[in-house]
Amino acid sequence: MKPVAQSKIYFSNRAGKLLENPAGYLEALWSATARQEGDAQALFMHMLHALRRYNWSRILINQVGMLPFSPSEQQWVAQEWLPLAVQAGYRHGAIVVSPNVMVRLATAYVTTHVQGLPLLYRSFETKEEATEWLLRQPMSPQK
Repeated sequence: MKPVAQSKIYFSNRAGKLLENPAGYLEALWSATARQEGDAQALFMHMLHALRRYNWSRILINQVGMLPFSPSEQQWVAQEWLPLAVQAGYRHGAIVVSPNVMVRLATAYVTTHVQGLPLLYRSFETKEEATEWLLRQPMSPQK
């Protein structure tokens, strides 16, 4: 039996960690740890770098333990990061949703700002469902 390839840590800080999944996608695991100003932006910027580095278009976003985004974080992600990520090839985001309603509302603010961008988000209750959907999406951006 062939050993299963393990994900490698790409980046980690108080906001969470990014894993390089050998199946050709990035996995963002948000932390329940209180973060300081700039921690979430650093995590997002490393997502952007990884998308570019590997020419990937998919991110599995696990928000189960996540603390809500601040209003300034929401605005920055929606208005600044998303357009940059789409330019880098980001096309599919599978979100494992948090049980925290404030996290869900903050995420909804961001995901509703993708109008006009070639980006598709889907929300799931389990990592298994999210992974299954994400693996059916193209590994790299369609040109």
